[in-house]
Amino acid sequence: MNRIEKSIDLLMENYQSYGMVNHSGGANLPGRENIARIVRGLEELIFPGYRENHDLDHSNLRLITAEKVNHLARELIREVEKSIVFSVRLGALSCGHGGCYAAAKLIVESFFEELPSIRHALSLDMQANFRGDPAAQSVDEVILSYPGFQAITVHRLAHYFWRTQVPLIPRMMSELVHGNTGIDIHPGAKIGESFFIDHGTGVVIGETTVIGNNVKLYQGVTLGALSVKKEESGQKRHPTIEDDVTIYSHATILGGGTVIGKGSTIGGNVWITESVPPNTTVYIKAGEQASRQRA
Repeated sequence: MNRIEKSIDLLMENYQSYGMVNHSGGANLPGRENIARIVRGLEELIFPGYRENHDLDHSNLRLITAEKVNHLARELIREVEKSIVFSVRLGALSCGHGGCYAAAKLIVESFFEELPSIRHALSLDMQANFRGDPAAQSVDEVILSYPGFQAITVHRLAHYFWRTQVPLIPRMMSELVHGNTGIDIHPGAKIGESFFIDHGTGVVIGETTVIGNNVKLYQGVTLGALSVKKEESGQKRHPTIEDDVTIYSHATILGGGTVIGKGSTIGGNVWITESVPPNTTVYIKAGEQASRQRA
């Protein structure tokens, strides 16, 4: 036996011992390239003319939109069905009498019905980005080039599938944009209106984070858990950020019981594991962390 043949045999033994094979002999899992293609198509649908490599024909906008919706719906139904079948195999979900295809079709149809509402939320995020950054020359610049806006766009799509308990796909979506932007938002995080991440690299927002309206984060902010014990899965592990809060770069806020009160400002590099009252500024002064509450 030559060395290559021996290597093949060793690989087969390794597959048998350690798994990590995409369900050989059974239903396949969602494909990463398929999800990436769907996300790009959804971005084209949300921002007509901004993501395509060709000019938009406004006279045929309805026809073009219909073609995209029908194509993306077919693609999404296939991938969502794969995800549901995976979850059924694990005993986490049941497809009911209509079967997994019918369940996937219902989820995807509801998703496209909700897309205008997602677009409305993104229009508020876009305006928050434009208002909040003096360097922004236009809303077009925000749509085309701001990583924080790209991250919240994909998050609002992924969060729908998380809410409807579709496995795998929401995390695949969030990791796609994480790889592109350096911004890691778990699809389970609940984020309010007019959200702005400035610069963005290194931002981490955990699964059970709740963020209110008009919140602004800078690069390197972590909204995380105090511990990562597996038995805490399903519990509120990440902080709550109330309305009108600004959190500056590299601040770390941890814990499911930690609430940053409305109107507060969190300075750069601070470490917070306890709640902060409304209208409070927390900052580093002479090497020590301090806070003061505004009247």
